[in-house]
Amino acid sequence: MAEILELRDISAGYDGDMVLKGINLTIADLDFIGVIGPNGGGKTTLVKLILGLIKPMHGSIVFHDPGERNLIGYLPQVSQTDKKFPITVLEVVLSGLMSVKQGFRAYTRSDRDKAMEILGLMGIKHLHRKSIGDLSGGQMQRVYLGRAIIANPKLLILDEPNTFVDNKFEHDLYALLGELNKTMAILMVSHDVGTITSYVKTIACVNRNLHYHRSNIITQSQLAAYNCPIQLITHGEVPHTVLGEHIHTHHHE
Repeated sequence: MAEILELRDISAGYDGDMVLKGINLTIADLDFIGVIGPNGGGKTTLVKLILGLIKPMHGSIVFHDPGERNLIGYLPQVSQTDKKFPITVLEVVLSGLMSVKQGFRAYTRSDRDKAMEILGLMGIKHLHRKSIGDLSGGQMQRVYLGRAIIANPKLLILDEPNTFVDNKFEHDLYALLGELNKTMAILMVSHDVGTITSYVKTIACVNRNLHYHRSNIITQSQLAAYNCPIQLITHGEVPHTVLGEHIHTHHHE
């Protein structure tokens, strides 16, 4: 598969305080990477680096197509402050096209039809004229996911997507991500290791360093070996799978 971007020996942080060190990661077409790690371990910093919101202290981020930085869809953590903006559901989804529109061209009928189609996919087409201030957290999450995918990105980045998702939509969300992964790569940050391992293809453990696990099957002992102090909690009966040879690269401080 063609590579989308590479992080090469990245170190990054804020005001001289290093948060990430020696990070190497390649993201290719149709990857589905789950990013896990403790709070403060650098997961959000990793996302900010890929989005270009911060610059690395050391190393480089290489996009194999220079225009691909504009082809990233991003679903941030939704906060209550988002509700203060006087904007409708349809307008929020349409705003996801701004990165691919030339200048300030008006939205076309085709753009609006596509936005309505996506809202239908999210199960909230009937809310298209509602202000986002009138929505629940779960409904807002669906709206922002619609905004993230309307431009058909090469890479979709999701930051804790299940934080505000209601139970009714959670299963639908992961099923939808599975469908989206047929046409785009996905990088999903989550604290719920037990849930995401059912859906992702590979796992990146981030705790100052990054250890890439080339499978979605991971054990508590492997997490400990990666210096990734996350408790692996499973629900119900989970089949046990024995992994073959496990290849990973350690970065020493």
